[in-house]
Amino acid sequence: MPLALVVSLGATTFDAVAMQDGWAALDRVAVLGFDGVELAVRDPREVDGARLRDHCARLGLPVVAIGTGQAYLHEGLALAAPEAGIRRAASERLRQHIGLASILNAIPGAPPAGVQVIVGLIRGKAGEARARAETWLREGLRPVLDAAGEAGVGVVIEPVNRYETDFLNTVEETVAVIERMGPPHLGVLADTFHMNIEEASIEESLRRAAPYLRHVHVADSNRRAPGLGHLDFRRILETLQEVGYRGYLSAETLPYPDPEGAARQTVDYLRSLQAAISGRRRIS
Repeated sequence: MPLALVVSLGATTFDAVAMQDGWAALDRVAVLGFDGVELAVRDPREVDGARLRDHCARLGLPVVAIGTGQAYLHEGLALAAPEAGIRRAASERLRQHIGLASILNAIPGAPPAGVQVIVGLIRGKAGEARARAETWLREGLRPVLDAAGEAGVGVVIEPVNRYETDFLNTVEETVAVIERMGPPHLGVLADTFHMNIEEASIEESLRRAAPYLRHVHVADSNRRAPGLGHLDFRRILETLQEVGYRGYLSAETLPYPDPEGAARQTVDYLRSLQAAISGRRRIS
């Protein structure tokens, strides 16, 4: 499975991003040996999509996904907000992310299912409006999914742990919403850090998500790079292989001990595990 690293194109208060120095980080990601990059983007209108596409193409670094959570963290945009104006603004912002994804989709090596636009924190919280939260989510996503279908890109919903939101914490809850909505280009993003908190079994939850699994975030139990916590990444990688996952493993980790160190730990550790799994299969 190819590896990607999350890079923020702008400064952010979200700390689980190994590199936050934008364009300068892209060159380092390529040198470190990652196969692709995931971009965290607050406002796509502030990004020169064509220039970014050309720069990543020169680096041989396809963009595999676009994170949208900064629009929630820095501006309060949320699909499930009680205020209709905020919901409309969140939906419109996601359509703008779809537009950027369609430009970046032209980079050689882009995922076969297209660049994936992530619906994580931007869905918001259910709070006292729990009975209406899913209705608002579905209403806000409808035009986003229409635009994604036309652009040939995807949309993934990420289950997020209970300490960050009270809405769609588990794979089971998220899959249920996706099955009720139905578009084939709507899928699940599974994040090992969140799953360690919410799922009884990471492996069984990955099997449940398998028909809809389009993207995977990797971080260890402490949100540091894989191999610096207690998660069994060998079992996780083997399970992903068993269910036929062929997408990217995208590292969304704390910059510990520093940005370069976190990135290098991710590449070295996951590549060694993949080699060991492949070698064992050849022997057997």
